[in-house]
Amino acid sequence: MHPFLVRVGWLAALCVPLAGPAAAQAQTDFPNKPIRAIVTFPPGGSADAVFRMLVPQLNEKLGQPVIVDNRPGAGGNVGLTVVAKAPGDGYTIGLGAAGALAANVSLYPQMPFDPVKDFRPVGMLAAIPFVLVGHSSMAARTQAELISQARKAPGSLSIGHGGNGTAMHLSAALFAQMANARFVEVPYRGSGPAALDVLGGQIPLAIVDLPSALQQIKAGKLIAYAVTSVRRLPMLPDVPTVAEAGLPGYDSTGWFGIVAPAGTPDAIVARLNAQINAALADGQTQASMRNLGVEPAPGTPAAFGAYIASETKKWAKVIRTAHIKLD
Repeated sequence: MHPFLVRVGWLAALCVPLAGPAAAQAQTDFPNKPIRAIVTFPPGGSADAVFRMLVPQLNEKLGQPVIVDNRPGAGGNVGLTVVAKAPGDGYTIGLGAAGALAANVSLYPQMPFDPVKDFRPVGMLAAIPFVLVGHSSMAARTQAELISQARKAPGSLSIGHGGNGTAMHLSAALFAQMANARFVEVPYRGSGPAALDVLGGQIPLAIVDLPSALQQIKAGKLIAYAVTSVRRLPMLPDVPTVAEAGLPGYDSTGWFGIVAPAGTPDAIVARLNAQINAALADGQTQASMRNLGVEPAPGTPAAFGAYIASETKKWAKVIRTAHIKLD
């Protein structure tokens, strides 16, 4: 048996006299009733679609139905508030993203929960790389030329993104800071409208998710300057990363994963993590996710917790420097 699981079992045994036989039995039998998954996005988006891909496998592996409950709003704060207030028994989990789990604490003057104290990380699900695109008529054909143009005429170029406080917004802010250039940022209600306005010539640039722009890039109707991820994307192998194109150290992707309420026992977190990772390892699921422009990102609860902490620190600095605030 893996040492981690041995340790979990030993700790659980020590806790039996304190928690009582009923609590110990509840952990052993988990799950013995449906699990409610609070998804902090509306139906139809990438995160919602990915999680629903996993649900049939989770139902089978866990032996109980996983019921999706969409609770969008306030950058994910609405849904995760429900999770934070739920009992820590594994029967309520939440799908949260970079905003609510890492950035919102620096964006909102008040938070309805503490992203560190009120949750236990269960596991990351996926990463969403973005792409910096421009209208086909742009004189700048490379990222270096684009930055040079922006520096020569500060504020002359606008850059669209998927909405205030979104990962795309923060990606644009980080790009401007590292490029030492000033752009006029234009928020949209999602990635699709931003890409359409670049295509139509209403704005010259945007940072958008891959599905919103891929076909137009391949058709030559949009310039793909760079992708925001650490590595190049299989769907755009000739497009450099932002770091490769002249801004070393740049790394910005959207991401989302599963958290449980604080107090959820180690054994239950470990079981949920194992079954989520098993579902993410399915070849057909991986192919379907990549067709959505989403990269599977399985891992341990500890690794997810460490990643949330590093993202919180990184975005706090970007938000502070850019003076970004949301009500």
